[in-house]
Amino acid sequence: MTGGSAVAALEIAVTSPAGARTALAHGADRVELCTALELGGLTPSAAVVEAAAAVGPPVHALVRCRPGDFVYDAEEIALMVAEVRSVVASGAAGVVVGALTAGGTLDTDAVARLADAAHDGGRPVDVTLHRAVDQSADPVATAALLLPLGVTRVLSSGGAATAAEGSATLTAMVAAAPGLEVMAGGGVRVTDIPALVGAGVAAVHLSAKHRAEPRRTGIWTPLGAAGTTADEDTHFVTDPALVAAARRALDVRAASLPGRAR
Repeated sequence: MTGGSAVAALEIAVTSPAGARTALAHGADRVELCTALELGGLTPSAAVVEAAAAVGPPVHALVRCRPGDFVYDAEEIALMVAEVRSVVASGAAGVVVGALTAGGTLDTDAVARLADAAHDGGRPVDVTLHRAVDQSADPVATAALLLPLGVTRVLSSGGAATAAEGSATLTAMVAAAPGLEVMAGGGVRVTDIPALVGAGVAAVHLSAKHRAEPRRTGIWTPLGAAGTTADEDTHFVTDPALVAAARRALDVRAASLPGRAR
């Protein structure tokens, strides 16, 4: 798949039904839905999943019970199994999961349990391994383990700080796991998209976000950490211009491929 032999999909990370609506309206093929994007993303509530799914785009819900590393104990894994069933019952078309051992290898038992839970509802559900892969000791070897576990996609920066820096490893992951969809994610800028598609990935993932304008008026009292300003005490929202720019970058790349059109 090197050289961009297929038209890549566009996935946008969103935190709300409004974000899903913006992403769909400006060209996203699907969304990854989470909460607490500033913490790397946590499991959204069943109500948020249901409302986002009603907007229209395929919703892939992140299932991550806490921030921090991806090494989970038995109680946390059981909780995430229950969360997988909950988000699927609420209308998610896919789940985004992952777990590692303390030694940095894929926790195959935990990942298999999470994937199995996604299919308990009896309908097709995509299963993506999230960026736990980038904290594994060997992202390429980890990718090669996924299909037999019921995982159909991996989101990765190639083990680097950004997907652009890890593009060579992404290409190696594509080669090591035929049939697995490799999706580039992690610090993706619109200008990176052509090169990432050229590296052979099947999809690109970006948050395409900006800080929301504060809604408050009048006196503002800081809460939490000292030094937080009124402008920082807000949340991230999906930026329509960034989504549209990413869509254009993918379409331009697709148009340059012989016999390809979106």
